[in-house]
Amino acid sequence: MISHLRGRLLSLTPELAVVDVHGVGYAVSLPLPTYYELQKLPAGAEVSLFVHTHVREDALALYGFWTERERALFERLITVSGVGPRLARVILSGLPPEVLLAALAAGDVARLTRIPGVGRKTAERLVLELREKATELAAASATAPEPGDEDLLVALVNLGYRRADAEKALADVRHEKAGATVPELLRMSLKRLARL
Repeated sequence: MISHLRGRLLSLTPELAVVDVHGVGYAVSLPLPTYYELQKLPAGAEVSLFVHTHVREDALALYGFWTERERALFERLITVSGVGPRLARVILSGLPPEVLLAALAAGDVARLTRIPGVGRKTAERLVLELREKATELAAASATAPEPGDEDLLVALVNLGYRRADAEKALADVRHEKAGATVPELLRMSLKRLARL
């Protein structure tokens, strides 16, 4: 099973990326949030994707995600009766993970039916089967550090700042500037900590 790919981005469409890993091109289906992240990169850039390998009798398909949380949510969605990987990809493209988790946890069927391809019965089934798990995932994601945060926190602590202050500064910066790079996060966190 392939669970992660790192390689050169050969081509990109809103639905598919081709990633060259040591001369082998892997076609990876994408939800829109991952496509938007990849679109920011220059042609031929090295990319890293979390992957779900879906095996059927007649096919082997790869689904790629920018974050592990997106992949985990995808894997939850495909456990629901009547939701296959294609529909799960559409659902993740229709709502950001935080909004999707909130809608599932709240039992917001109306919000879910606004996603193209999700009818009332499917939305009700999603709520019925995932409501409890969505509440847990939403709570976990609210407190879970982003990838690379631990390294940033260690760097800030090594510079003499208290861990609690560093965590607060980093959380504030992440909220203020979503999608900031690691160097930007470090610089902005240091500015905040210097004001303490």
